[in-house]
Parts: sequence; structure tokens; C-alpha cells
Amino acid sequence: MTTEQAKAYRQASKNGTTLEKYATLDALSKIELDLRRMQQAGTVVRGEIRHEAKVVELDLSAKTPKARLEDCVDLSDYTTYDTKAKKVIPLPTAQPLRYVATAKAERWDGRWLVIDIDTTGSDSC
Repeated sequence: MTTEQAKAYRQASKNGTTLEKYATLDALSKIELDLRRMQQAGTVVRGEIRHEAKVVELDLSAKTPKARLEDCVDLSDYTTYDTKAKKVIPLPTAQPLRYVATAKAERWDGRWLVIDIDTTGSDSC
């Protein structure tokens, strides 16, 4: 999902991505909200966001198998670009370059789907 999410953020649009294959409507709506804000602000993402995701909880015995993931997000090579002013927007000074984001996933019809994401992590990694 993060690969498709990065594609969407590079163009401030989910067009040409396959996000629907990896996320439920709840998780997808959070990404779409980000994309709308980016479109309104005239921004896109440049560079790379690196991820180190790991499963921290797994319940395969539930009627709908569930997992919780933690992802060490690395913004070292990430920038926001203002397409109107044609310049890079620096990250806020309080923004950690590495932080923990979380996701919840469920197994539906033989495949794992992200049902919720929280990218507001405050813990560094």
C-alpha cells in the first residue's frame, strides 16, 4: 500500500494507482483527505519516504484475522513541493524525521487489507 500511496502523493491524486487493492474505504478516505488538502494547497511530494514496517499483533484465530503494524517512517529524503511557487516547502522544525506510524489490517477474501492508518505518530524510531 505504501508504494501506491507514494505514487498518489507525488501527483496529489490517486489516479493511476491501485490503492483500492490494499485499503478499505475507511483507510482510503484518510488518504483521499490528504490528497484533497494537497490539491487545495498546490503541493506534491518529492523524494522518498522510507518504511520499516513490522507486525506487532496478529490474530489468525479470529473470524476475520487481524493484524496491527508499526512502521518506522523515515522522512530524511522527503520534501513537500509547492507547484504554484515552484519551490520546496521545508518540514516544520518540530517534525521528527523518523517516527512510528501504525496500521490495522484484516484478511478479507484471502488477502490482507489496511482498515485504518495513523500517521500522526509521536514516538521516534
